[in-house]
Amino acid sequence: MNTEQIAQRLVELCRKGEYDQAQVELYAEDAVSIEPEGLPPEALGNAHGMEAIREKGRKFNESIETMHGSSCSDPVVAGNWFSVSMRLDVTMKGMGRIDMSEICVYRVRDGKIVHEQFFYDVG
Repeated sequence: MNTEQIAQRLVELCRKGEYDQAQVELYAEDAVSIEPEGLPPEALGNAHGMEAIREKGRKFNESIETMHGSSCSDPVVAGNWFSVSMRLDVTMKGMGRIDMSEICVYRVRDGKIVHEQFFYDVG
């Protein structure tokens, strides 16, 4: 698949809440996941390789008490890169309800996502 096809498939799966399936189908084994700087020590940080990315996703899902809603924009594609805006409205264990919005940027190489980076306000 090319970058446009990968971007469209990622959005399709995210809109269904099938994040694990997106990782299985679309990510390279050596992919990296980058969070913003300045996160508190207990926050999930960067992950290198699919095993670490899956574990990061598992821990994030375990921290969610209730999912109230989510959305994902259409992708914007430029060469081997694409971005989407995502929003999650969740109640986090011990933290209460949070409405999270972020810009997610992805890099594609050889038909797979090799880099994801998230941009959102910290604190």
